[in-house]
Amino acid sequence: MSDAATITATPRAQGGTLARFWGWARNPWGKPRFLVVITWTYMVWALAPVLLAMAFSFNNGRSRSVWQGFSLQWWTSNAGSIKNDPQYLSALEQSLRLAAGDMLVSTPLGIALAIGLTRWRGYGQKPANFLMLFPLVTPELVMATSLFMVFTQITVEPFAAIHFGTTAQLVGQVTFSVSYVVVIVRSRLLSIGKEYEEAARDLGATPFGALRLALFPLLYPAMFAGAMIVFATSIDDFVVTQYMSGGSSSTTIPMLIYGNARGGTTTPALNAIATVMVVLTLVSVALAFIGYRFLGRGQSGGGTQGAMQDFGAFEL
Repeated sequence: MSDAATITATPRAQGGTLARFWGWARNPWGKPRFLVVITWTYMVWALAPVLLAMAFSFNNGRSRSVWQGFSLQWWTSNAGSIKNDPQYLSALEQSLRLAAGDMLVSTPLGIALAIGLTRWRGYGQKPANFLMLFPLVTPELVMATSLFMVFTQITVEPFAAIHFGTTAQLVGQVTFSVSYVVVIVRSRLLSIGKEYEEAARDLGATPFGALRLALFPLLYPAMFAGAMIVFATSIDDFVVTQYMSGGSSSTTIPMLIYGNARGGTTTPALNAIATVMVVLTLVSVALAFIGYRFLGRGQSGGGTQGAMQDFGAFEL
């Protein structure tokens, strides 16, 4: 082949390769290649700083920016470690106390509200449903400021009996946590339907018996998931908890991190306590997902016939 023919054929080959590449990239029926790249890029961008901060909790020196070797001294052995520093232990204890209390109060209250809102038929149903979701869309700063004004300006009972500290922090967290339980449990209620309760009533169950023996076992996955989500939101809440605090005894992990993150005297122990908070949050969310998925496996609102088979053996 002559040199002229080679020069003439080369642009055609290059153009054909480029056309095939763009056809492959722009194929609407192919795999979402660029979407996967964008997703993983965002995940790396979001998680890399967190993982880096967690890694420095194992630093062998006092620096939180220069790696000096691996060590567990800021976890257990050092005098300023989270195991030996009363400030860190107090913050961890307060965070766990609030999270446990929030979970114990918000979960049953959210379950009751979800059932009531789902079964309610009549005037006021739609406004009540909107008001229940209102805490989810209200900026947390607005909610915290509002609660602060309520507890400081209103002097009638029961508001006057609520003092800043653990009690006020718990009330503030319950105020916005209930909505999470309502959303999760209500979605489960709508997927179940009324057939199981109706079947239980047909077999002679009282209204409470139908709830206890028919509906609640089907709601266990949503109850557990709601409780875990409440725990996760409580353990890392800052704004409401900060506004409702009443001194050093009510300092939580997020408050401690906020107050010391930019200090020049902080040590990797602060990274360690932040790692504890991140791990607790991730474990709670993972348990919520696993519990909702696997506890609910094989459960469905399969109609009256399935309900009759399930509850036929009970004396209700």
